Amino acid sequence: MKDFVLKLAREAIENYVKTGKRIPVPKEYPKELEGKRGVFVTIYKNPKELRGCIGLPYPQQPLIEGIIEAACEACEDPRFPPLSKEELKDIFIEVSVLTKPELIKVKNSKEYLKEIKIGKYGLILINGSSGGLFLPQVPVEQKWNCEQYLENLCYKAGLTSDIWLDPLTKIYKFETKIFSEE
Repeated sequence: MKDFVLKLAREAIENYVKTGKRIPVPKEYPKELEGKRGVFVTIYKNPKELRGCIGLPYPQQPLIEGIIEAACEACEDPRFPPLSKEELKDIFIEVSVLTKPELIKVKNSKEYLKEIKIGKYGLILINGSSGGLFLPQVPVEQKWNCEQYLENLCYKAGLTSDIWLDPLTKIYKFETKIFSEE
């Protein structure tokens, strides 16, 4: 499945950059891609320079469709200029397939520090209409401890670094299966 997923994401990216259009869902594909799953597609330039990362965190559509959508959207990540044809030869792709996000239930917000496992769980933080998400590999790459992970997630959501302590804040965890080009 890894080879199919990566080939599909690359084909979607290359076609989108060259034509501005999404590829259709292939007629034949592994049956595991029919299930509804969240998915992120990350584009790196050189081995580890982030070039784009967009995803669909919730399982709202078949994974096969989500991969194509996320791949195309990652080409136009608003944090970067749109991916150019000239860059296609220099990119590496990573596809992260998510488990369904699950609310972390705690009686006291400090309990999050015991419940969150760095490198195992990605997190979604929601407070009011603001939210942020990190894939599980982000705190590992950044060498964050659990508290730094939560603080940076708050910043990503556009909130103060301690909003994770607010009882109205909801934090969801998920795991990923990562398919990465070598």
